[in-house]
Amino acid sequence: MSEGARILVVEDDRSLSAMLEELFVDEGYRVTTARDGQQALHLALTEGFDVVVLDRGLPILEGLDVLSRWRRSGVGVPVLVLSALGNPADRVEGLDRGAEDYLTKPFDIDELLARVRALLRRHETTAATLALPGGSHFRPSLRQVIRPSGGSVTLSERESALLEVLARDRNQVFERSTLLRLAFPVAEELGVVDTYVHYLRRKLGRDVIDTVRGIGYRLGGS
Repeated sequence: MSEGARILVVEDDRSLSAMLEELFVDEGYRVTTARDGQQALHLALTEGFDVVVLDRGLPILEGLDVLSRWRRSGVGVPVLVLSALGNPADRVEGLDRGAEDYLTKPFDIDELLARVRALLRRHETTAATLALPGGSHFRPSLRQVIRPSGGSVTLSERESALLEVLARDRNQVFERSTLLRLAFPVAEELGVVDTYVHYLRRKLGRDVIDTVRGIGYRLGGS
């Protein structure tokens, strides 16, 4: 079910980072790596991941500071903290700052993989229905928007792809070029994004997507 999931590995130890990347790739995941807090902060704010494996002792920004900034910015991706800091107070701090799980180094590989699978299952369950402005809900697997009144609107494949990108990161402002890459990977013209924003507004109301002048679009009401 989780094969092909995107994992962000944030670890400044190059040998451990390479080992984790190889481990997750062998499990069928798509892996991106970051070796400092600033890079990790940027990646999760601008790209979509299914799970983050996050070290604490990072250059530039400490891991839990990065995590706090993600949460304040509305990034809800599940985070597993992987750290040598393993006393109860450290684990409590990590969970209180927004982590879903906390595993100490040295760790058992099978346990790490099991915990990642558990986070992916939880993420898939909670992401099955996405909230939209005005109390509507979006079911990407069915390409359906459920109105508060109980009625539904069926979207085309491209309309659904665009709405899903926006709704999964509802506080994120996306440049048109980013939306083109994420929602329409085989398209080449930026105008495709504007066209499908128009289609979604026509079907769901103008408030469903906000235009951020000079930048791009975000989900309405964010």
